[in-house]
Amino acid sequence: MTHARDNFLAWLRAAHAMEEQAITMLTAQSRRIESYPEFKQRIDDHLAETIKHAQVLKEMLDRYSATNGVLVLKDMAARLAARAQGVGGMLNNDEVVKGAMNGYAFSHLQIAQYRVLIATADELDEHQARDVFEGILAEEVAMADWLETNLDVITRVFLMRDERDLLAKR
Repeated sequence: MTHARDNFLAWLRAAHAMEEQAITMLTAQSRRIESYPEFKQRIDDHLAETIKHAQVLKEMLDRYSATNGVLVLKDMAARLAARAQGVGGMLNNDEVVKGAMNGYAFSHLQIAQYRVLIATADELDEHQARDVFEGILAEEVAMADWLETNLDVITRVFLMRDERDLLAKR
């Protein structure tokens, strides 16, 4: 099970890096949304969840392995990528729609990551870790479901605002 544990730790580090990236992306998105109050509120709610996810994953990483430079570098790279994505979004005239689309896609990437971690934790008899991952998975699924349900409305409101020359992009 040495290889399984190595994979578990690598995937746990990847999940932590994704949560750090999500914090950066959600923070930037929340700051820019002005004309979509329900969307902004859901982003803010998920940001609070995501901060907790990152904290609990960091605690797990500290428990399972010694903190090393690789983890710090991966977290920094994820944050830089997320910042670049946030800056790029400011240049789009449809940033709210693209932000919702990117959020939907990113949520599904996270869902896949947590399903892999759940299976691996189960194989390693890491029941406490599995329970943590299942809790995070439920929140990621809820966010993806909200985006799926509301992507149509966000798009239609954007189109209406854009046609009327209102501030549509954010």
